[in-house]
Amino acid sequence: MSGPRVNSFFLGNSSEVNFSIILNPRDEETGELQLANCNGSKRAGDWNLDVTPGVNTSKVTVSLTRTLELCVPNATECCPSPLCMVETLQVLACRGSVMLAQLLIQAEIFANSSFTGNVSENATIIPNQAFKPLGSCPCNLTAGACDVRCCCDQECTPDLQQLFSGSCFPGVFGGDVNPPYDQLCSSQSMEYTPEWFPFLCVQSSLDNTPFLGYFYHGSTSTPKVPSFKIPLQTSPGKPFTGYREGDPIITEEDEYFTVPQQSLAGQCAGNAPVAYLHNFDVRCLTSLESYKEGLPHDVRINSGTVDFIQQNVVYRAITDRGKFITESENLFAAEVLCQNVTFAEHYKFIWKDKNIEQVNVTVFLGSLCDGEILTQRFTVEFLSLNGTNGEELFENPGYQVGKPVRAANLNASDPFGSLNIWQPAGRGLCASATSRPVLFGVDSYSGCILEVDINEDCSLLRGNVTEKLSALIQATHIGKRDNSSYSDLNDWVEIIRLDPFSSNVSTGGLKGFCPDIPANLNIRIIFAKVGAVQGIPQQQILAVQISYSTVLWQFQCGLGCKNTLSFLPITASVQFIEVPAQPPPPVTRYQKLYAEFDCNQNEVCWPQLLYPLTRYYTGEPYSQSLAKGLFLAFLVLLAAIMSNPWFSKLWSR
Repeated sequence: MSGPRVNSFFLGNSSEVNFSIILNPRDEETGELQLANCNGSKRAGDWNLDVTPGVNTSKVTVSLTRTLELCVPNATECCPSPLCMVETLQVLACRGSVMLAQLLIQAEIFANSSFTGNVSENATIIPNQAFKPLGSCPCNLTAGACDVRCCCDQECTPDLQQLFSGSCFPGVFGGDVNPPYDQLCSSQSMEYTPEWFPFLCVQSSLDNTPFLGYFYHGSTSTPKVPSFKIPLQTSPGKPFTGYREGDPIITEEDEYFTVPQQSLAGQCAGNAPVAYLHNFDVRCLTSLESYKEGLPHDVRINSGTVDFIQQNVVYRAITDRGKFITESENLFAAEVLCQNVTFAEHYKFIWKDKNIEQVNVTVFLGSLCDGEILTQRFTVEFLSLNGTNGEELFENPGYQVGKPVRAANLNASDPFGSLNIWQPAGRGLCASATSRPVLFGVDSYSGCILEVDINEDCSLLRGNVTEKLSALIQATHIGKRDNSSYSDLNDWVEIIRLDPFSSNVSTGGLKGFCPDIPANLNIRIIFAKVGAVQGIPQQQILAVQISYSTVLWQFQCGLGCKNTLSFLPITASVQFIEVPAQPPPPVTRYQKLYAEFDCNQNEVCWPQLLYPLTRYYTGEPYSQSLAKGLFLAFLVLLAAIMSNPWFSKLWSR
C-alpha cells in the first residue's frame, strides 16, 4: 500500500470471528513470518483495524492514525524524510484459537508535499507534438511514488520493478512513445503484408513517427471554467428577433434556461437546456446524498423581444409519497435524516409566434429521508396563447416531435381514445406497470413481465397476453394532425390491425410449454413532411399499422424446481417511418441507358467479364483460374492468327 488507508474483504460468516493486526510480524534475523497469535488487538502502533460486518462479506479497513507532513524546525510527530515509513503489517481472522485467514501488507508511504512558492498566472506551454512527444512515460501518474506496472517510472526502485516486471503496461501508455509503425521498412509486425512491401516502404528513424501528436495537438492551455454562456446575445446593437423551434431558451444573464432531462445514455443531465416548442416529461432517480437543487425560480427569462419575464411559481406539498419513493431501507426512526426537497416541477410556457408571453411553474415539495430513492418528475409544456378552455390550438397544425399522438375511438359515443406503451415500475411486473402516451417522432421499446403458472392453459395464456396488449390501444383512428377535429372524419386515419395468428397446435398434454404466444406488439406509424408554417416543418401521419410477433413460452426450472411460477416478458415497440411527401424525380435518359450495364439489374454483366481472373473470385484456386484464362487467351490469339489470309498462304507453301 502507498496511502494511509487500505480496504479488503473477508468472505464468509464473520460472527464469532476475531480480527486483529500485528506490526512487523517477520523475524529480524531469519526474515520469516512469526507464528500467528490470535490474541492480538485491533490496534498496533500507529495503525487501526476496522471491520464492517455484512451478510456474507465483511469489509476490513486498515488505516494510519499519524500525520504525514514533513518536519519543520522544532516539530514533532512528523516525517523526517520524504519516505515517511516502511512497515509490514499482518491482519488475522481467527475463530477461537484457529486462524481462518491472514493478510500480509507491505506499507511504503511517502510524506505529503505541498507547493509553497509563488503561483504564476502564465499559461502552460505544451510542446508541439508534431516534433516532440508530450510525455515519455504516460503511465507515470503519481508524483514522488512508484506506479504499479509502469516500468518506465524512474521513481520505481529495482526491487519494486521485480514485482511487476512481467506485467508492464504495453504500447504508448507504457512508455513506448515511438513504436515501430507498419509502413517502416524494418517493421515485421504487419499481420497482412501487401504484395508491394517492402518495395514501397518508409526508411526513416523512429524520431519521425506518425504517433507524434496522436492524442492532442500542441497548443497553449489556459484555465477556463465551462459555462452555458452564449456569445450571440452579448452585442447590444444586435436585436433579438425571437425564438424558432428548437432554439434554446435564454435567461436574463445570457445563459441557457436548464431543466433536468434524459441524455442519450439514459441518465439525467441536470444542465440540459430547454428547447423552444419541445415538450418533454422525464423522471430522474436520486437519493438524499446525491440530491442537487436546480436552477433558481427567480431567474428571469428572455421573452424573445429583449424583454424579460418573471416566472409565476406556485409551491404545493406532496400528499402521496408512495408515487415517488420507489425504494426505502428499514431504518430506525432515531437514525433517519430527512430533508425537504423538490419532488416534481411542471413548467408551462405560454407562447405566441416567436415570443414567450408567460411562464407558469408548479413545484411539489416533500420530505426525503436518508436511505430512500426518489423518482423526481420534470415536465415542460408549451401552450399557444390562442388556446381556449384548456385546449391547445396550434398555429402549426402538424405534429411536433415529443408531442403525444392523438387517438380517437370514433365508433363510440365518447370519441376520446388513447395510444400508450408501458412504463414498468418496481419489479417490472405487468400487474404493477403503468402506461404513458406514445410521443410523436420518438421510437420506443418497453415491456413488462407476466407471471405464468406451470399448469397454465395455452389458449387462456394467449387470450390473457392479447388482452393486455390490446389494452394499450384504446382507439380505432389516429389523428393526421395535432389539431384533428373529432367531427371531421377526414382528419383521422384508421388503424390497420393485423390480428395475432390463432394457433391450433396441440401440446400433447405437456405442461409448461406453449407455442405461438403473441408476446410482442409492433406499432408502425408512417408520417411525412407536407409543408411548413412560419419556417416550422408541418408533419402529418399517413398510416398506422399494428401487428403481433409470436414466441415460444417454456417453463424455466429454477433450483430444485420448487417454484411453479415462471415469467413471460411481453413487449411493445413503436417505430416512426418517414416517407417522402413528393414522388421521386423521374429517371433521366442517361440513367435509362446506363441501366443496361447495371450489374444489379441485369443477368449479363459486361463490366465483370474478367471477374474470374481477379482475386475476388473464390470459386476455384487462383492459380487454376489464371491458367484457364491464359489458355483461353492463347486459343483466341491462335484463332485470330489462323483466320488471317497470309496464314493460309504460309500453310499452303
